[in-house]
Amino acid sequence: MKTSIHPTWYSNARVTCLSCGNTWITGATVPTLQTEICSNCHPFYTGEQRIVDTEGRVDKFLKRLQQRDQIIADKEAAKAALTPMNLPIAELGLAKRYLSILEENNIKVVADVLNKLSEGDEGLLGLSGIGRQVVSDIKKSLRARGYQLPNDGEESA
Repeated sequence: MKTSIHPTWYSNARVTCLSCGNTWITGATVPTLQTEICSNCHPFYTGEQRIVDTEGRVDKFLKRLQQRDQIIADKEAAKAALTPMNLPIAELGLAKRYLSILEENNIKVVADVLNKLSEGDEGLLGLSGIGRQVVSDIKKSLRARGYQLPNDGEESA
C-alpha cells in the first residue's frame, strides 16, 4: 500500500448544527463540520409541522401562487367590467338608426335588451324598424361582451 495517500482521521471531530446550535462529537476526516439541519431540529424526527427550505423554493412557489391568484382576480375583474347590466346600448356598436329606434321604445341599457330577449326574438322584432339582422347583430355584440343571453339554446330560425 502507498504511504501518505490517506486523509488524516480526527476521532474527536466536532459537528455543529447551524439551525439549532446542537453540537456533538464524531469521527471524520476534518476537525469541524457544520450542518444546516440535524436530527434534533429536523421535522421528521421532531414531529413538528415545519417547512425546511434552504434554497428558497417554498418562497418562490408561494410567490408564483400569489401571481397566479392576482392574474385570476384581474381576469375576473376585466370580465365583470365587460358585462355590467347598466351598460348603455350605444356601446354595443349598433347603427345610429337602430339605437334611436331602441331608445324611442325605452330600451337604453343592456338590461332592457336582455329583458326584451327573454320574451324571445319577437320581443325585439315587434319593434317597428327592427329586423332579424339587427337582432342577430345585437346578440353577437352581447355575446362578445360576455353576456349570457336568455333562451340561448333555443335559437329562432
